[in-house]
Amino acid sequence: METLLVSLLPYIIGSAVVPLQIIICLLFLKSDRQGLFKAIAYFAGMTITRLLQGLIFGLIFIDAAASAEASSDKNLVISTLLLVLGILLFIAAYKKWRGQDDPDDPPPKWLTTIDSSTPVKAFGIGLGLPLIAPKLWVFTLSVLATIAAAQLGQPSSTIAFLLFILLAQSLLLLPILIRILMPQKSKSLLDSISAWLTKNNRSIVIVVSLVFGLLFLKSGISGLL
Repeated sequence: METLLVSLLPYIIGSAVVPLQIIICLLFLKSDRQGLFKAIAYFAGMTITRLLQGLIFGLIFIDAAASAEASSDKNLVISTLLLVLGILLFIAAYKKWRGQDDPDDPPPKWLTTIDSSTPVKAFGIGLGLPLIAPKLWVFTLSVLATIAAAQLGQPSSTIAFLLFILLAQSLLLLPILIRILMPQKSKSLLDSISAWLTKNNRSIVIVVSLVFGLLFLKSGISGLL
């Protein structure tokens, strides 16, 4: 299990540091009196989508890993996903550098309706964001493929994927906990974090995409050769 968690660490970090998902959570938190409930609903929506992805695609990758084991080629699926993820990250970095829209960004109306949204709508945004973000899809699929290839058995595989979800969303959970534990002091802190992320969103995306793109591209090519 320890070896598997080390293998999952790049995917966890890559999923966790996506600025947009954190910015949306912070905007919900400071929107109005229902901000905390909106942020919790948003977090719950993302969690449910990832759980469903794990349930559906985990079974597919388990079968694929079993077939690959029989043909002594079980790393093919993982290497291909790493290659695809590396390419997607380089594309995202290039588009951000050129000032083009990131394919992971939601429609602009999502951000403009956050203040007037209800917890139910926030839950819907949480459900939808992992489905429209190509990089988040490939991160999750790569995690599932890696877990399946490890062949640790159903209980350990389930625990590993649940840990991935928790850690990948830790930077969403942290501001929610800050708001709950420090309701009076949290406003200025969350405002500062939100302003910093919004200002540096482009730079963060470029750096993260280049670093992880290079890592995944190298690993994918090495696995295929």
